[in-house]
Amino acid sequence: MVLELTILVGTMTGTAQLVAQEVELTLDDGELRVRTQPMDGMDAGVFSGGGLFLICSSTYGQGDVPDNAKHLYESLQSKRPDLSNVQYGVIALGDRTYAETFCNGGKRFDAILSELGARRIGEIMLHDASAGTMPEEIAASWVSGWISQCRKETRLAV
Repeated sequence: MVLELTILVGTMTGTAQLVAQEVELTLDDGELRVRTQPMDGMDAGVFSGGGLFLICSSTYGQGDVPDNAKHLYESLQSKRPDLSNVQYGVIALGDRTYAETFCNGGKRFDAILSELGARRIGEIMLHDASAGTMPEEIAASWVSGWISQCRKETRLAV
């Protein structure tokens, strides 16, 4: 069975897009079909068929989701769809020097998805830009363990 994963990217400067592309390359093993899409213009309907999603989001301004992700986030808040057929993971990018809002873009998506019945697999990956590490390298090593957990949990659900 081929596992399908949709990576949704919320970004302002392109860093989250780079991270998503690196994750896609890491996961491209023939047993997984990965599709990466920027969140531009998306609404809650993107989750309507259910499935496995990876949210890759930076944090912007006062702990907000990036501009290209606002429409999707607001749509989830206003439409409040039942997402019980959705499983997801989160890669959250932030800067610990902004302690109160560290990685809030990804954390906000985690909170709303969970509230609407989606089930998160694994822990959120939090990347600190002030740590001096490359987010795409950290994400590439994190995602291997995450996708293994996804494979286990989707096999159990079948």
